[in-house]
Amino acid sequence: MNITSLLKEAELSPTLLEDRAEYIQTVRQGISGRVVKLAVDVLGERELFTSLLNTNSTNLSRFYGKILTKFATEGILDTFRVFQNAINAFEDEEMAIEWLHTSIPALAGERPISLCDTSEGRKIVKESLRAIEYGEFT
Repeated sequence: MNITSLLKEAELSPTLLEDRAEYIQTVRQGISGRVVKLAVDVLGERELFTSLLNTNSTNLSRFYGKILTKFATEGILDTFRVFQNAINAFEDEEMAIEWLHTSIPALAGERPISLCDTSEGRKIVKESLRAIEYGEFT
């Protein structure tokens, strides 16, 4: 689930998620739908990506050959940030994945992964991950 490897394989800069100017420029240009295919293959979160693209599982492959809109690009890249933040917080990919798929009382019993389909949900998950990094709660 290495996000840096995913970015490299998608021919995106490995610093894209940390460099704000680079992130904004990439969002403005749009990313290839090929990135979505790679993300589904690597992360295995097909349902999340169909939700981010407002489509269904059957039609997801229609996006693979297109350049995504700014809105879709930002949702995909920000979701990558959530995954990267989880890996950083737990310093272990398996633990990060487990946490993303576990019902969390501090998130009203929601699974963090289920909140990642909206920008506000991703913001809440990233805030929770920051709190974990700083030892505010587990």
